[in-house]
Amino acid sequence: MRKLKARVREPKGRVKTILLITALLDPIRWPKELILLIYRQRWNVELFLDDIKTTLQMDLLSCRKPAMVLKELEMHLIAYNLTRAIMQEAALTCHVPLARLSFKGTLDTMRQFSSAIARLPIRQRLKRRALYAQMLSTIASDLLPLRPGRREPRCLKRRPKAFPFMTKPRHQMKDLPKSSRRKAKHVSP
Repeated sequence: MRKLKARVREPKGRVKTILLITALLDPIRWPKELILLIYRQRWNVELFLDDIKTTLQMDLLSCRKPAMVLKELEMHLIAYNLTRAIMQEAALTCHVPLARLSFKGTLDTMRQFSSAIARLPIRQRLKRRALYAQMLSTIASDLLPLRPGRREPRCLKRRPKAFPFMTKPRHQMKDLPKSSRRKAKHVSP
């Protein structure tokens, strides 16, 4: 194991010392500066995984057979990579930083423009290209604000509803009496 100690400047100007333990032993191939750069980008990887799971709704897969689960995973990853490729194209075309583009905003914009582009006949290539260029500029104009040092706590914003799980087929399920919940609240001393 290799131990690296580094002083890192935080967004508010403070300097803190961090200690990294790594299995990348070769200091020539893996210099300390490169490992620190990779370490700083780790949060972006977490955000990208969150985009896949939450925004693309891959947190719950609907298929049951292993072959279909693999196909569902592949489709989610294709959609993710397509969205990221369009974000990259918008950033390069409109000269904006890629890190400031919103994944969710890009996905929403693509959904809106895709129906308009699909309505145009294929022979109207110039109009389709103009609409595509307008989509890229719309994506690039919706920049995320700069938020240095922003904390992203892992918590839920909303509480889950107190409904029971569906444990039987829909036609066999009956509504539970709601009075049982009321009785628990109005217990007399």
